[in-house]
Amino acid sequence: MSNSELTYLEPNAIDEAFPPPEMAWDEPNGLIAIGGDLSPTRLINAYHAGIFPWFNEDEPIFWWNPDTRSVLFPENISFSRSLRKTIRNKGYTIAFDRDFQGVIEACAAPRSYSEDTWISPEMQNAYYRLHKIGVAHSVEVYNAHDELVGGLYGISSNGVFSGESMFSTERDTSKIAFVALAWYAQHVGYRLIDCQIENPHLVSLGATNIPRKDYLKILKTSVHPKGADWVFDTSVDLSRWQPVKSDLVLPIF
Repeated sequence: MSNSELTYLEPNAIDEAFPPPEMAWDEPNGLIAIGGDLSPTRLINAYHAGIFPWFNEDEPIFWWNPDTRSVLFPENISFSRSLRKTIRNKGYTIAFDRDFQGVIEACAAPRSYSEDTWISPEMQNAYYRLHKIGVAHSVEVYNAHDELVGGLYGISSNGVFSGESMFSTERDTSKIAFVALAWYAQHVGYRLIDCQIENPHLVSLGATNIPRKDYLKILKTSVHPKGADWVFDTSVDLSRWQPVKSDLVLPIF
């Protein structure tokens, strides 16, 4: 919709409802509220409503629900022969939730192309609290020396996993973490991986854009997978994994 008065959320009013999606601004796209806090209850309510926080350290908390969502349906993961070869030959080990703090700190570290980061200490602490109650999870890639060299973290919300950030210190290790997440999502029954905002890195792995209304419909009708214990099956050879294409036709909402 055209920009209306932005909803201000009161700090510590953790059960305060978020505005309906049609209240999100057109420009900047998806901005729906400002303020509030990053308490576990507030964040869980936000993700259940398809909303996520995104702001710089010197800014108030901005909440977003963009009109187009970048998502990956696990069966559509696409990874190249060269990436399969890397997985097979480099001796990497995959783990889940072994070092959540290490992953989020690595994601927050300055990149070669930018010194800025939106993952402030406040954000790190908020997601670590969610991790302690089993809502936030990490995927880690370790090299042959048992060094953490790639990974990602995000939020499990019903049958959707919302990816927040990823990192790599060795070539393609963030992609390997994403492939491991796609395998797990299909294995236990997550409907999709929410990538939030389109970027070429994730498009190359099979991410696509869907309208907000379609994303919210999937989010509303999905249930948390019963078998989601967040333990990676080390007997799985990701270099040989072929995602199972669903015979179901996704409804047009």
